Amino acid sequence: MDWSHYRFRSTWRLAAPPDTVYRVLERPDLYPLWWPQIREVRQTGETTGVLRFRSVLPYDLVVTARSTRQDPERRILEVAMAGDLEGWVRWTVTADGPGTRLLFEQDVVVRKPLMRVLAVPGRPLFTANHALMMRRGRTGLLARLAAEGRGDVV
Repeated sequence: MDWSHYRFRSTWRLAAPPDTVYRVLERPDLYPLWWPQIREVRQTGETTGVLRFRSVLPYDLVVTARSTRQDPERRILEVAMAGDLEGWVRWTVTADGPGTRLLFEQDVVVRKPLMRVLAVPGRPLFTANHALMMRRGRTGLLARLAAEGRGDVV
C-alpha cells in the first residue's frame, strides 16, 4: 500500500437546482469567498491556476490545477493537479428530487515532503483534516447558495 495515496468521496445533498450549484462550482476563482480553507486561487491561464489551501493542521498545500473537463450539460467538472498533491478531483452534480446531489471524488498522491515522511503515523490526522475541510466546504456552499436565495439543507 502506498501510504501517500488517497481516494476521497463525499456526497452532499443540497436544496438548490443542479444548474445553480454547477454555476457556483465552475468558478474556482470565487471558492475562497465561501470555502475558508481554500486560501488563494490565482488564475495562470485560460484553464489553469494555482490554489493554496489549509485546514486545521499547520501546513499549506499548493497545487497547480488544470481543467480537464467542464461539461455543463452533464454537470461534471474535473481538474488535474500537480504540486503538493498529484492526481485529480471531480465534481458531479445531479438532480435529486427538487434539489441536488453533489458528488466529490478525489484521487491523489501526496508529494509534499513532510507529509510523505509522516505518511504512516500521520495518515489518520491527514484524513481527519480532509474530512473537516469537506464539512466546512459544504457549510460554506450552503451559506453561499442561501445568501443568493438558492438553497438550503435537505
